[in-house]
Amino acid sequence: YGRTEVIDNTLNPDFVRKFVLDFFFEEKQNLRFDVYDFLGQTFCTLGEIIGSTGSRMERTLSVHISQSYVAIGNMMARRISFSIVLLTISLMSYRMLSAFHSLFVLSSGIPGKKCGTIILAAEELSNCRDIATMQLCANKLDKKDFFGKSDPFLVFYRSNEDGTFTICHKTEVVKNNLNPVWQPFTIPVRALCNGDYDRTVKVDVYDWDRDGSHDFIGEFTTSYRELSRGQSQFNVYEVLNPKKKGKKKKYVNSGTVTLLSFKVESEYTFVDFIRGGTQLNFTVAIDFTASNGNPAQPTSLHYMSPYQMNTYAMALKAVGEIIQDYDSDKLFPAYGFGAKLPPDGKISHAFPLNGNSEDPNCVGIEGVLEAYFQSLRTVQLYGPTNFAPVINQVACSAQEVTDGSQYFVLLMITDGVISDMVQTKEAVVNASSLPMSIIIVGVGPAEFDAMEELDGDEVRVSSRGRFAERDIVQFVPFRDYIDRSGNQILSMARLAKDVLAEIPEQLLSFMKSKGIEPRPAPPASCVPNKPPGSMRI
Repeated sequence: YGRTEVIDNTLNPDFVRKFVLDFFFEEKQNLRFDVYDFLGQTFCTLGEIIGSTGSRMERTLSVHISQSYVAIGNMMARRISFSIVLLTISLMSYRMLSAFHSLFVLSSGIPGKKCGTIILAAEELSNCRDIATMQLCANKLDKKDFFGKSDPFLVFYRSNEDGTFTICHKTEVVKNNLNPVWQPFTIPVRALCNGDYDRTVKVDVYDWDRDGSHDFIGEFTTSYRELSRGQSQFNVYEVLNPKKKGKKKKYVNSGTVTLLSFKVESEYTFVDFIRGGTQLNFTVAIDFTASNGNPAQPTSLHYMSPYQMNTYAMALKAVGEIIQDYDSDKLFPAYGFGAKLPPDGKISHAFPLNGNSEDPNCVGIEGVLEAYFQSLRTVQLYGPTNFAPVINQVACSAQEVTDGSQYFVLLMITDGVISDMVQTKEAVVNASSLPMSIIIVGVGPAEFDAMEELDGDEVRVSSRGRFAERDIVQFVPFRDYIDRSGNQILSMARLAKDVLAEIPEQLLSFMKSKGIEPRPAPPASCVPNKPPGSMRI
């Protein structure tokens, strides 16, 4: 991908060059760092760096033999030999669309040898994320309509480097009024001036006509810097019509436009909150109803083949391996629902997979998988398929931490239609005001049409006349992501990319609804006397 500058004769180099990568929360973006004269290498994911405290991570360098590291998010790996050591990985917004390709490097040396440490730091590139809200009014505009006054509206244009203008906002039309007051409107600062505060902003004033041939009243120019002064004598603008001015010697203006208010707010990103210490708490809930089939039979969705993972394990691993990078303790509560438990055969819809009701946490995603496989050997698959108990259980945890320091993600994997839809909808509506998102993955051949009711992309979920405050549910059937060639890694990558894509926006929608701002990222710890063999990126 690239290489740093060379720093001569030091064991503690501090590299200057930075590299820009696109960040996708929903993808597992694998990275490899090689340090030459071949001193060692390390592997990690971009999510691990961002999810570390202050987006700063220290790793030990070691030597491996001929190991490839392929990014699941993009299987088109390029065979590129390179040596890079980063000072800082700079990130674009998580909404960027281009991809980061994986890298393959051959190495040599003594396997397992420790070769010092490398420090990786990530920061999001500033891209003028401020949002401006302003309100304007006009006074004594020209009368353009024969049978009435004017119907004025404003059109804002951003100037371009080549001297042309690009439209960036239109106000509403105020009917039959020469002294209109327009409603306040909001516009990204980058759309208004592309981050250049002194760039010209042109504003045209028009009289609206039904046939679309709007009459030009006049124009004026300003800039973001001038507007940011707010209401003052400097923000009263003469509306001038060049044609009128050229024809009439006594022409003064075609009215005035006055800025009534101007406010700027920051638009925070997902990375801002993660850098500030927000943790993603991942919880798993697995369907243990009898409709899955006998786990001992190959036809069962829970069948534990010695050769490949079943779809439950694939879904769990695909989503969990990405989210775990943003959870510092790597402890994940895991539940099952719809089973009879030993020894008395009591039906439970929220039993801990590890059998410990006091502490349902499993260590890492592998720990969740182990607990899942162990439960298959001890419980009896039964029914019905009730979602509400698990949703309510996670909601109780989310309700205790609403300060923005934690955000809860519940993954529910099921093979059938929900039996308690009324209760589930009520649980979703209640949870929509909490720092929580729900991912539902349907496995097997069943029809999941009823599940679409919970995925509020088009119609917000409601219960007893109350609508969900936010859209917090994402439902997908796993069969839509199965690779036809049988490639499980590709199937898992496709699933994770789709179901996780909405999590950053859902987290931001909660923070915004509660007026929560990200905490400052903790400062990088200063180590004045670094030991020999340590390396800073």
